[in-house]
Amino acid sequence: MAVDVMAAPVEHSRRRVLRWLGMPLLLAVVGISLYAYVSTQELDTIERRVLNAPGLTDRVIEHLQLAGLSTLVVIAIAVPLGILATRRGARFVAPVVLILGNLGQAIPSLGLITLVVLLAGVGFKSIVFGLVAYSALPILRNTMVGLQQVDQTLVKSARGMGMSAWQTLTRVELPLAVPVILAGVRTALIINIGTATLSTFFGVQALGYVIFQGIQLDRTPVLIVGAVMASGLALLVDYLAGVVEELLTPRGL
Repeated sequence: MAVDVMAAPVEHSRRRVLRWLGMPLLLAVVGISLYAYVSTQELDTIERRVLNAPGLTDRVIEHLQLAGLSTLVVIAIAVPLGILATRRGARFVAPVVLILGNLGQAIPSLGLITLVVLLAGVGFKSIVFGLVAYSALPILRNTMVGLQQVDQTLVKSARGMGMSAWQTLTRVELPLAVPVILAGVRTALIINIGTATLSTFFGVQALGYVIFQGIQLDRTPVLIVGAVMASGLALLVDYLAGVVEELLTPRGL
């Protein structure tokens, strides 16, 4: 029995280390393998024009800017709307808010971004607006679900202790809803990372530009580099978002 009790923390520590280090190690292996593959290829002038360190760095930065900015805008819009939709005096807006969120998800991503570009023009801002519309539902829905699942006896107890509605929301409801809300933010961020590859069709040269160049020019090394970098970036961002989610989740939840 004593051996089992001592073995449990050790096993938990091993799983924790594997969870924290497994993905970085995998991505490191993939990155090294990709570099080794490209190094063995005899690249022509067209391929070298696309596959160079400064150019690829710019593509990654622009990709992250698109996904990061659009996610921040979604948080600023969807979280307050989710809170509003769960307030007793404004619950009538919940169906309307959910319909708008579902509408963005129901339209195919390429079609939605195309509609936004037709209305707002080609450029970085238009892509951000399109990503915001497409990724709003996970944060909106999770904010509502997280607040709705808070035990109402805790809310009533807080009000009975003299807390105002605002104090109850910020000190009781939101902290308890944080894990669910953060899961929605993480989902929206990954959606934006993936969908941002479509920005190349609308004048923004993110990682989708590398993939499209590989297809259009029939250059397999370029296509492989673009696809692996886009996939690896999505996995890395998902891993980092998971770390932040765990760190921001209140202890005991």
